[in-house]
Amino acid sequence: MRHLARTVAPLIVGAVLAVLGAGTAQAAGYRYWSYWEGSASGWSYATQGPSLVRPEDGSVQGFRFSVSADSQDASKPRHAPDFAKICAGTPAKDGSKRVALVIDPGVASDAPDGETPPPLRTACARVAEDASSAEALASVAKPLRYDAGAMLCAISGYPAKGCGEQVSGNGDGGSEAPASASAADSGTSNSNSNSNGGDDGGGPSAGVLVGVGAVLLLGIAAVAQARRRRG
Repeated sequence: MRHLARTVAPLIVGAVLAVLGAGTAQAAGYRYWSYWEGSASGWSYATQGPSLVRPEDGSVQGFRFSVSADSQDASKPRHAPDFAKICAGTPAKDGSKRVALVIDPGVASDAPDGETPPPLRTACARVAEDASSAEALASVAKPLRYDAGAMLCAISGYPAKGCGEQVSGNGDGGSEAPASASAADSGTSNSNSNSNGGDDGGGPSAGVLVGVGAVLLLGIAAVAQARRRRG
């Protein structure tokens, strides 16, 4: 009995660790410019792309470059959405509006290989009253680069290449960005869930946990059966 227990227990533990490890290994992030709307309470991940949003005079719009899995995991701009401070030197003018912009290229660990993120900067765009957030950004941060799906790929030329590529744990590139990333920057509605309907946190799914439970039950049953035989 003791010999069987010593044999079964490591198998159970190994199976559990293997299943959980597989769930972790599948988690991945995407390198892209996320789009944010600022308010007195802070930053909120935008639910529409910047080409669709037409901010009012006095609005604050933010753009942050980072590696993240989805909207819940995305890094916020590292500057407060303070319109009064950002646009202090830009007086109001009839027939136009002012939009404060926070452009945060992120940190070195999120940069593509061989590139260094430029410093965070703010700008006050004075644009036509019906201008979109994308137009406000273009007025102060050219050149902008978009992909064929209208996803924002680069601001002021950063990064020089790539667009929403998948980044694994070791920093290698992969497939295209998830629906949440593309939707927020291409003008379609954003969803907080990932494309396969799983959890946003990147941890084991319900199916993985059920598998772990099944492994445990099989191991317990084997031990119990051996005990009955010896009895």
